[in-house]
Amino acid sequence: MFTDKPAGKTVISLSGGMDSTGLLMHLLAQNCEVFGISFNYGQKHILELERLKANIAYLKTHNIDIHYDAIDLSILGKLYSSALTDPDWGIPEGHYEQDNMKQTVVPNRNAIFASIAYGYALSIATETNEQVSIALGVHSGDHAIYPDCRPEFYEAIHKAFAVGNWDSDKVDLYLPYINGDKHTILKDAEASIDKVGLDFDTIFKNTNTSYEPDELGRASGKTGADIERIEAFIKLGRKDPVEYQASWEELIKNNEA
Repeated sequence: MFTDKPAGKTVISLSGGMDSTGLLMHLLAQNCEVFGISFNYGQKHILELERLKANIAYLKTHNIDIHYDAIDLSILGKLYSSALTDPDWGIPEGHYEQDNMKQTVVPNRNAIFASIAYGYALSIATETNEQVSIALGVHSGDHAIYPDCRPEFYEAIHKAFAVGNWDSDKVDLYLPYINGDKHTILKDAEASIDKVGLDFDTIFKNTNTSYEPDELGRASGKTGADIERIEAFIKLGRKDPVEYQASWEELIKNNEA
Protein backbone atom coordinates (compact mmCIF):
# COMPACT_ATOMS: atom_id res chain seq x y z
CA MET A 1 0.00 0.00 0.00
CA PHE A 2 2.52 2.63 1.18
CA THR A 3 6.03 2.69 -0.25
CA ASP A 4 9.31 4.16 1.01
CA LYS A 5 10.57 4.77 -2.51
CA PRO A 6 8.67 6.10 -5.53
CA ALA A 7 8.34 3.99 -8.63
CA GLY A 8 10.03 5.01 -11.85
CA LYS A 9 6.70 6.33 -13.07
CA THR A 10 4.95 8.52 -10.50
CA VAL A 11 1.69 10.47 -10.56
CA ILE A 12 1.75 13.64 -8.46
CA SER A 13 -1.07 15.98 -7.51
CA LEU A 14 0.35 19.45 -8.17
CA SER A 15 -1.37 22.43 -6.57
CA GLY A 16 1.22 25.11 -7.32
CA GLY A 17 1.84 25.47 -3.59
CA MET A 18 5.14 24.91 -1.82
CA ASP A 19 4.33 21.40 -0.58
CA SER A 20 3.62 19.76 -3.93
CA THR A 21 6.35 21.83 -5.58
CA GLY A 22 8.87 20.59 -3.04
CA LEU A 23 7.69 17.05 -3.69
CA LEU A 24 8.06 17.56 -7.44
CA MET A 25 11.69 18.56 -6.91
CA HIS A 26 12.14 15.46 -4.75
CA LEU A 27 10.83 13.21 -7.53
CA LEU A 28 12.96 14.87 -10.19
CA ALA A 29 16.04 14.39 -8.03
CA GLN A 30 15.22 10.67 -7.94
CA ASN A 31 14.92 10.56 -11.74
CA CYS A 32 11.22 9.68 -11.72
CA GLU A 33 9.14 10.04 -14.83
CA VAL A 34 6.56 12.49 -13.49
CA PHE A 35 2.89 12.58 -14.45
CA GLY A 36 1.47 15.75 -12.89
CA ILE A 37 -2.17 16.70 -12.52
CA SER A 38 -3.65 19.85 -11.06
CA PHE A 39 -7.20 20.77 -10.15
CA ASN A 40 -9.26 23.90 -10.62
CA TYR A 41 -11.89 23.29 -7.96
CA GLY A 42 -13.18 26.86 -7.86
CA GLN A 43 -10.56 27.98 -5.34
CA LYS A 44 -10.30 31.73 -4.89
CA HIS A 45 -6.50 31.45 -4.86
CA ILE A 46 -6.45 30.18 -8.46
CA LEU A 47 -3.17 32.10 -8.74
CA GLU A 48 -1.49 28.89 -7.56
CA LEU A 49 -2.16 27.24 -10.92
CA GLU A 50 -0.66 30.20 -12.80
CA ARG A 51 2.47 29.91 -10.69
CA LEU A 52 2.59 26.17 -11.39
CA LYS A 53 2.56 26.80 -15.13
CA ALA A 54 5.43 29.26 -14.68
CA ASN A 55 7.45 26.56 -12.93
CA ILE A 56 6.71 24.00 -15.63
CA ALA A 57 7.93 26.54 -18.20
CA TYR A 58 11.06 27.14 -16.10
CA LEU A 59 11.77 23.40 -15.97
CA LYS A 60 11.57 23.24 -19.76
CA THR A 61 14.33 25.86 -20.03
CA HIS A 62 16.52 23.32 -18.23
CA ASN A 63 15.39 20.45 -20.50
CA ILE A 64 13.20 18.95 -17.81
CA ASP A 65 9.81 17.86 -19.10
CA ILE A 66 6.98 16.40 -17.09
CA HIS A 67 3.64 15.08 -18.29
CA TYR A 68 1.06 17.58 -17.13
CA ASP A 69 -2.71 17.97 -17.30
CA ALA A 70 -5.02 20.48 -15.60
CA ILE A 71 -8.44 19.18 -14.63
CA ASP A 72 -11.44 21.52 -14.48
CA LEU A 73 -13.59 20.78 -11.43
CA SER A 74 -14.57 24.42 -10.94
CA ILE A 75 -18.24 23.50 -10.48
CA LEU A 76 -17.24 22.27 -7.01
CA GLY A 77 -16.75 25.89 -6.01
CA LYS A 78 -20.50 26.39 -6.37
CA LEU A 79 -21.55 23.09 -4.84
CA TYR A 80 -19.28 22.93 -1.80
CA SER A 81 -19.28 25.13 1.29
CA SER A 82 -15.84 26.50 2.18
CA ALA A 83 -14.09 29.80 2.76
CA LEU A 84 -11.68 28.76 -0.01
CA THR A 85 -14.40 28.72 -2.66
CA ASP A 86 -17.16 31.10 -1.50
CA PRO A 87 -16.46 34.64 -2.77
CA ASP A 88 -18.60 36.10 0.02
CA TRP A 89 -16.85 34.18 2.80
CA GLY A 90 -13.70 35.80 4.14
CA ILE A 91 -10.58 33.73 4.75
CA PRO A 92 -9.96 33.44 8.51
CA GLU A 93 -6.68 34.70 9.91
CA GLY A 94 -4.50 32.86 12.40
CA HIS A 95 -2.49 29.68 12.87
CA TYR A 96 -3.72 26.27 11.74
CA GLU A 97 -3.99 25.21 15.37
CA GLN A 98 -6.90 27.63 15.82
CA ASP A 99 -10.39 26.20 15.48
CA ASN A 100 -11.55 28.89 13.03
CA MET A 101 -9.20 27.43 10.42
CA LYS A 102 -11.75 24.64 9.89
CA GLN A 103 -13.55 27.15 7.67
CA THR A 104 -10.88 26.47 5.04
CA VAL A 105 -11.78 22.78 4.76
CA VAL A 106 -13.25 21.86 1.37
CA PRO A 107 -15.53 18.86 2.02
CA ASN A 108 -14.12 15.60 0.64
CA ARG A 109 -11.60 17.46 -1.55
CA ASN A 110 -8.67 15.12 -1.13
CA ALA A 111 -10.85 12.04 -1.59
CA ILE A 112 -11.89 13.40 -4.99
CA PHE A 113 -8.34 14.31 -5.97
CA ALA A 114 -6.97 10.97 -4.76
CA SER A 115 -9.62 9.05 -6.69
CA ILE A 116 -8.72 10.79 -9.94
CA ALA A 117 -5.00 10.32 -9.31
CA TYR A 118 -5.54 6.63 -8.56
CA GLY A 119 -7.47 6.05 -11.78
CA TYR A 120 -4.73 7.83 -13.74
CA ALA A 121 -1.95 5.85 -12.05
CA LEU A 122 -3.72 2.53 -12.54
CA SER A 123 -4.29 3.33 -16.22
CA ILE A 124 -0.58 4.04 -16.70
CA ALA A 125 0.32 0.87 -14.79
CA THR A 126 -1.91 -1.40 -16.85
CA GLU A 127 -0.86 0.17 -20.15
CA THR A 128 2.86 -0.13 -19.41
CA ASN A 129 2.76 -3.18 -17.13
CA GLU A 130 4.94 -1.26 -14.66
CA GLN A 131 4.59 -0.30 -11.02
CA VAL A 132 3.29 3.28 -10.58
CA SER A 133 3.33 5.41 -7.46
CA ILE A 134 0.98 8.20 -6.43
CA ALA A 135 2.96 10.92 -4.63
CA LEU A 136 1.28 13.48 -2.38
CA GLY A 137 2.82 16.30 -0.37
CA VAL A 138 0.59 15.96 2.69
CA HIS A 139 2.35 16.63 6.00
CA SER A 140 1.73 16.70 9.75
CA GLY A 141 1.15 20.47 9.86
CA ASP A 142 -2.17 19.87 8.10
CA HIS A 143 -3.38 17.08 10.40
CA ALA A 144 -5.04 19.29 13.03
CA ILE A 145 -7.44 20.98 10.61
CA TYR A 146 -7.67 18.73 7.56
CA PRO A 147 -8.87 15.18 8.34
CA ASP A 148 -8.20 14.20 4.72
CA CYS A 149 -4.47 14.79 5.19
CA ARG A 150 -4.07 12.22 7.98
CA PRO A 151 -2.36 8.83 7.54
CA GLU A 152 -5.47 6.91 8.57
CA PHE A 153 -7.47 8.62 5.82
CA TYR A 154 -5.00 7.54 3.14
CA GLU A 155 -4.75 4.04 4.58
CA ALA A 156 -8.53 3.69 4.39
CA ILE A 157 -9.07 5.25 0.98
CA HIS A 158 -6.19 3.37 -0.64
CA LYS A 159 -7.61 0.13 0.74
CA ALA A 160 -11.00 1.02 -0.79
CA PHE A 161 -9.38 1.75 -4.15
CA ALA A 162 -7.56 -1.59 -4.00
CA VAL A 163 -10.80 -3.45 -3.24
CA GLY A 164 -12.59 -1.67 -6.08
CA ASN A 165 -10.08 -2.22 -8.88
CA TRP A 166 -8.34 -5.05 -10.71
CA ASP A 167 -4.52 -4.98 -10.74
CA SER A 168 -4.45 -2.66 -7.72
CA ASP A 169 -1.14 -4.23 -6.65
CA LYS A 170 0.49 -2.18 -9.44
CA VAL A 171 -0.24 1.13 -7.68
CA ASP A 172 1.29 2.26 -4.40
CA LEU A 173 1.19 5.45 -2.36
CA TYR A 174 4.23 7.60 -1.64
CA LEU A 175 3.82 10.11 1.21
CA PRO A 176 7.37 11.11 2.18
CA TYR A 177 6.34 14.06 4.36
CA ILE A 178 3.41 12.52 6.22
CA ASN A 179 5.30 12.74 9.54
CA GLY A 180 7.14 15.95 8.65
CA ASP A 181 6.18 19.60 8.26
CA LYS A 182 6.74 22.50 5.88
CA HIS A 183 10.31 22.91 7.10
CA THR A 184 10.93 19.23 6.32
CA ILE A 185 9.66 19.86 2.80
CA LEU A 186 11.77 22.98 2.27
CA LYS A 187 14.94 21.35 3.56
CA ASP A 188 14.41 18.34 1.32
CA ALA A 189 13.59 20.60 -1.64
CA GLU A 190 16.77 22.59 -1.09
CA ALA A 191 18.88 19.44 -1.49
CA SER A 192 16.79 18.17 -4.42
CA ILE A 193 16.96 21.46 -6.31
CA ASP A 194 20.72 21.56 -5.88
CA LYS A 195 21.01 18.01 -7.21
CA VAL A 196 18.87 18.77 -10.26
CA GLY A 197 20.73 22.02 -10.95
CA LEU A 198 17.89 24.51 -10.60
CA ASP A 199 17.53 27.79 -8.70
CA PHE A 200 15.79 27.55 -5.32
CA ASP A 201 14.43 31.12 -5.31
CA THR A 202 13.04 30.83 -8.84
CA ILE A 203 11.26 27.58 -8.00
CA PHE A 204 9.63 28.88 -4.83
CA LYS A 205 8.88 32.33 -6.24
CA ASN A 206 6.75 30.41 -8.74
CA THR A 207 4.50 29.08 -5.96
CA ASN A 208 1.53 30.37 -4.02
CA THR A 209 0.61 29.22 -0.53
CA SER A 210 -1.61 32.11 0.50
CA TYR A 211 -5.36 31.58 0.53
CA GLU A 212 -5.81 35.32 0.16
CA PRO A 213 -3.33 36.93 -2.26
CA ASP A 214 -4.19 40.46 -3.32
CA GLU A 215 -4.80 41.67 -6.86
CA LEU A 216 -1.02 41.95 -7.35
CA GLY A 217 -0.51 38.36 -6.28
CA ARG A 218 1.08 39.32 -2.95
CA ALA A 219 0.49 36.96 -0.03
CA SER A 220 -1.32 38.39 2.98
CA GLY A 221 0.98 36.70 5.49
CA LYS A 222 -1.97 36.27 7.86
CA THR A 223 -3.74 33.05 6.88
CA GLY A 224 -2.83 29.70 8.41
CA ALA A 225 -1.05 28.54 5.25
CA ASP A 226 0.96 31.78 5.09
CA ILE A 227 2.05 31.54 8.72
CA GLU A 228 3.26 27.95 8.38
CA ARG A 229 5.18 28.87 5.23
CA ILE A 230 6.83 31.89 6.88
CA GLU A 231 7.82 29.77 9.90
CA ALA A 232 9.39 27.18 7.60
CA PHE A 233 11.49 29.73 5.70
CA ILE A 234 12.65 31.37 8.94
CA LYS A 235 13.68 27.98 10.33
CA LEU A 236 15.53 27.20 7.10
CA GLY A 237 17.35 30.53 7.35
CA ARG A 238 16.15 31.79 3.98
CA LYS A 239 14.05 34.74 2.90
CA ASP A 240 10.87 33.64 1.16
CA PRO A 241 11.14 34.72 -2.50
CA VAL A 242 7.38 35.28 -2.92
CA GLU A 243 6.11 38.81 -2.42
CA TYR A 244 4.12 39.63 0.70
CA GLN A 245 1.98 42.63 1.52
CA ALA A 246 4.37 43.32 4.43
CA SER A 247 8.16 43.34 4.42
CA TRP A 248 10.07 40.17 5.30
CA GLU A 249 11.44 41.96 8.39
CA GLU A 250 7.89 42.71 9.58
CA LEU A 251 6.86 39.11 9.01
CA ILE A 252 9.80 37.86 11.09
CA LYS A 253 8.85 40.24 13.92
CA ASN A 254 5.24 39.09 13.79
CA ASN A 255 6.40 35.48 13.96
CA GLU A 256 8.49 36.23 17.07
CA ALA A 257 5.66 38.05 18.83
